[in-house]
Amino acid sequence: MNLSPIKLIVGLGNPGEQYSKTRHNAGFLFLEELCRQIGATLKTDKHCFGRSCKAVIAGQQVRLLAPDTFMNLSGKAVVAATQYYKIDLPEILLVHDELDLDAGIARLKLSGGHGGNNGLRDVIQQTGSKDFARLRIGIGHPGTGRDVSSYVLKRASKDDQAKIEHAIAESLRVIDLIVEGDFAAAMNELHTNLGGNP
Repeated sequence: MNLSPIKLIVGLGNPGEQYSKTRHNAGFLFLEELCRQIGATLKTDKHCFGRSCKAVIAGQQVRLLAPDTFMNLSGKAVVAATQYYKIDLPEILLVHDELDLDAGIARLKLSGGHGGNNGLRDVIQQTGSKDFARLRIGIGHPGTGRDVSSYVLKRASKDDQAKIEHAIAESLRVIDLIVEGDFAAAMNELHTNLGGNP
């Protein structure tokens, strides 16, 4: 399963210190750790309503983006980035928190709906397409739908946070394969290493 090489990695989350370690910011946490590993620094980018930078991953130029639009308006930043930097939707990897996966699990997905994630919902609505790659970082589910909003905006327990960070670390081990477009190999390695829910 070889797809287009990835040219834009977008981590979803909410800007501001009060949200910095919440479950909903798993996408930001992923980007921060990726930047730390490769020595990149996100800076304000007026062209795409967020913080971005250029990076070289697997020998390829990749743009990293953390929208400053708040989760519910993530699509605004994604559309602006694709238009300004001339990137097609199949060349995007969207990284987001996933209620339907336990903390400690991460899964790659190539298309599909938003699964209740408002950031993903807005990206689909703004782009008019579901056909882009996603990296889903599991955060677990509170058990009932009415508790979801407060749950995602709170910090995870110490144990769950450690699991989330482990899932991010394992995901970053396959980032070269993802960027190269070798999703079959990336999925096989990531899903095998982390086990858990499909």
